Amino acid sequence: MNTRDEYLVALRPTLPNVKINDRMSDEERFQNETLRPIAKLQNDLLVAMFRNYIHKHKNVFYGLTAHKRIDYIENAVNRDQKFRNSLKGMILGLFTIEEYEHYITNSSALNKRMMNLVRERLISNILLFEKPAVRS
Repeated sequence: MNTRDEYLVALRPTLPNVKINDRMSDEERFQNETLRPIAKLQNDLLVAMFRNYIHKHKNVFYGLTAHKRIDYIENAVNRDQKFRNSLKGMILGLFTIEEYEHYITNSSALNKRMMNLVRERLISNILLFEKPAVRS
């Protein structure tokens, strides 16, 4: 019978361009082996969460210039503690027990890496955040 951890690892996409080598720090290795595949797996949910964030904040995002939209994403991910915690939970929930035990030994540095990945993922999907067409 498969365990939860085996199912979680099997769900993750393979990222052929991610490099792993012996000279990497533990944090960089964890980022490339665990955080990147989970962030990619969760991409559609990250996009949906940010769309909801835009809506809950009165659609201010849609009136911003392209540069200001990037700033808005960065501020949401870095400064809105409630949103940030939701994002972390989305990623942490897909950790194996071993990965979680590794994470709690250096959560501060890994949280920075995690939020950088999420922020970059949202910015790279910025075109998906165009104002929805009004239905008649």
